[in-house]
Amino acid sequence: MAAEKKDTTRGGKTRTRRKKTGAAPASRGLTAAQVAAGSPPTKVDALRGAIEEDGGSFLGAYRDPVGGHWHVLAALPIAKVAPTPFQRDLSEAHVERLAGVIDKLDRFVDPIVAVRGTEGGWWTPNGNHRLAAVRGLGGRSIIALVLPDPEVAFKILALNTEKAHNIREKALEVIRMARALAAAHGARPESDFALEFEEPALLTLGCCYERNGRFAGGAYNPVLRRVEHFLGAKLPLALAERAARAEKLLVLDEAVAEAVKELKGRGFESPYLKAFVVARINPLRFQRGGSPEFDPTIEKMIAAARRFDATKVKADQVAAAAGAPTD
Repeated sequence: MAAEKKDTTRGGKTRTRRKKTGAAPASRGLTAAQVAAGSPPTKVDALRGAIEEDGGSFLGAYRDPVGGHWHVLAALPIAKVAPTPFQRDLSEAHVERLAGVIDKLDRFVDPIVAVRGTEGGWWTPNGNHRLAAVRGLGGRSIIALVLPDPEVAFKILALNTEKAHNIREKALEVIRMARALAAAHGARPESDFALEFEEPALLTLGCCYERNGRFAGGAYNPVLRRVEHFLGAKLPLALAERAARAEKLLVLDEAVAEAVKELKGRGFESPYLKAFVVARINPLRFQRGGSPEFDPTIEKMIAAARRFDATKVKADQVAAAAGAPTD
C-alpha cells in the first residue's frame, strides 16, 4: 500500500504525492499449508527420476513460499555434484573455515542449491564452498534444494550470498557466464541477460582480468559504470565488442602505471596512487548527467595519462584523494 498526501503548489493547484511504504505483513505468497499442497507438475516427476537414477534420494517436493515455484529436497551423491563451470574460483581459506565448523558440529544444516547439468550430473550455482568443505571431510552425499528450472544456474550473482564477491570474482564469473550463454543462446542480445550479468561494466572488466589477473578493476569501475550499457548486439558479437573495449582499458592501465611510476620516483608512497591518477585524468569527474560514451571517454583518459606531469602533484593532493585502495 502507498500512503497519499495532498499539498498545494504556488499556482494553487493541488497535487497528490504518494509515499512508498513496505508491504503489509503476511500479504504475499503462500500460507504454510499451501506450501505442501497440490500435485507436483510433470517436470518434478522427471527430476525425481533423474535423482534416483543417479543414486540419490528424493526427500520431498514443495512450493516456495514467495513465488509458488516447485522445488525438490534431495540427497545427492557428492561425486555427481560440481560447481557451475563459469563460477568463481574457490577460496581455500573459506572452505577450511566451513569444514572446521561442520566437523565440530558433526552436522550439515545448510543445503546447497542444485540444477541438472547440461550433460548429466548436478550443478550448484550456490553452494560450491559448502560442497568442497563436505567433500574435504570425506562426505559421501550432500543435501540439496534441486530446482526444476536449469536457467536458474545463470542467476549466480543473485543467488550466491555465502561469501561476498569482490569485483574481480564478479567480473570473471560474468564473462564466463556470458560465453556459456553465447554458446546456448547466441541469437539473443546481451541486453536480454541484464539480470544475470548485473552490471555491463563487469563484462568488460572480466575480459581484462582474463588477460591480467592483477588488473586493478576497482580503480576504473567508477568511470565504467557511467559509460557502459548493455549492448543490443547478439551475444557473440557483444563479446567481441567487450574484448575490444578491454584492449583499450589495458592500454589505459599501462599509461596509468607509467604515471604511478613517475609519482613513486618523486617519493610518493601510497596504496591509492593508481586511484589518484585515474581520478585526476577522468574527464567525467566534473560532468553531471548526460550519457557519456565508452570510446571517447577512454581515449581522452589514455591521452591524459600519457601527458601526466608528476611534478605538478603535491603531497596534500594525494592525501586528500585517499579512499578505498584498488582490488
